[in-house]
Amino acid sequence: MVKIVLVGYMAVGKSTVGKIIAEKLQIDFVDLDENIEKAENLSISEIFTKYGEIYFRKKEHLEFKKWIEAPQSVVIATGGGTPCYANNHLLLKATNVVSFYLKASIPELYKRLLMDSGNRPLVCNKSEEELREFIAKNLFDRSYFYHQALNVVSVDGKMPEAVAEEILRKLH
Repeated sequence: MVKIVLVGYMAVGKSTVGKIIAEKLQIDFVDLDENIEKAENLSISEIFTKYGEIYFRKKEHLEFKKWIEAPQSVVIATGGGTPCYANNHLLLKATNVVSFYLKASIPELYKRLLMDSGNRPLVCNKSEEELREFIAKNLFDRSYFYHQALNVVSVDGKMPEAVAEEILRKLH
């Protein structure tokens, strides 16, 4: 029973890549953010607005821990902040966990988030310059936690299928 955990910044493709891996390995796929949204019957943005980030981070920790301790093999796509709160980074070191940091450069993240900022509560109201600055600072703050993953895979300029194949090769 293995847990394949994908960590990394917003928009690196954790959910997309995770679904591909799960399908190829024929195991379950879990998107922590989607699970929390279903449980709360609210979007992540709405949860942040209605209850605040601390409430969300508590829910996120409980959901992450539940899947790390689940009896079946599973691919887990974490939220961008998951490893940075509630000592979640320590769960990446569990014996049954194989973790991957999907790493993107600041220019790559900027390009991806510029196209998708409306769906992301932490960046939705930022100007282009504020977005670039936010990514650089936030990525610096989170870097230590992302690097707690056992493996690092660069996603710059790669299609999700190529990233998934690289991870699958590292698993064998």
